[in-house]
Amino acid sequence: MDLGFADATAVVVGGGRGMGLATARCLAIDGARIALVGRSRDVLDAAAAELVRCGSPEAFGLVADTGDAARVDDLFGDVAARWGGELNVLINTVGPGAAGTFEDLTDDQWLAAIDAGVMGMVRCVRAAMPLLRAAEWARVVNFSAHSTQRQSVRLPAYTAAKAMVNSVSKNLSLLLAPDEIMVNVVSPGSIASDALIAWADSVGVDGSDPYRLMAAIDEHFGHPAHLPRAGLPDEIGPVAAFLASRRNSYMTGANVNVDGGSDFI
Repeated sequence: MDLGFADATAVVVGGGRGMGLATARCLAIDGARIALVGRSRDVLDAAAAELVRCGSPEAFGLVADTGDAARVDDLFGDVAARWGGELNVLINTVGPGAAGTFEDLTDDQWLAAIDAGVMGMVRCVRAAMPLLRAAEWARVVNFSAHSTQRQSVRLPAYTAAKAMVNSVSKNLSLLLAPDEIMVNVVSPGSIASDALIAWADSVGVDGSDPYRLMAAIDEHFGHPAHLPRAGLPDEIGPVAAFLASRRNSYMTGANVNVDGGSDFI
């Protein structure tokens, strides 16, 4: 399916690996010009080279910490200079946070989770907004998590930050609706990310096996998906890519669960 990305411009924050890279691949195959934002030059360069091979005419990486507001402003200035002041797509995938129970987490850990999980996205959208409004069409996709609907006592700060992403995104969808800029959220479930695989390995489970990974999630957290396995990053990418595409012409303010089946809607 042609998603309408040919010659479109896209910034993927956290696009060097995992679900961000999986999403960027979908855009690249369709011919989008892509800027990947992350902290590691080596990771970004390798990912950008892969996207060029997939079909992106000028994929490149921008090293930035989204906790630095001035650097975020600068990187979108770089994007504006390269692409003539317009941006079609902004995808925000970052948002780590410390694990720990409510009584164990410090104030600094709470604030760090909010800064990484919410404020990084806020800074990127704010800096990108003039470029999005200047484009013929534009989309924003923010990544949340299904834990906002299925709580874990070990992830209160991370989950609170993701709930804030949902709220801010809903507000942005209202703000940008007159400009016909769609803003949507993807909420992945238990996806075989590097971090989740590493956790499984730490408890003696082969995290590279999505079936064993889901069994471990069931044992340790008590909330398996309806499907008997964990998801893969490449199963998130196409969903996020559709929401980011020109073909998505009437969905905004939505939160799309990609979680292998759950008890919530």
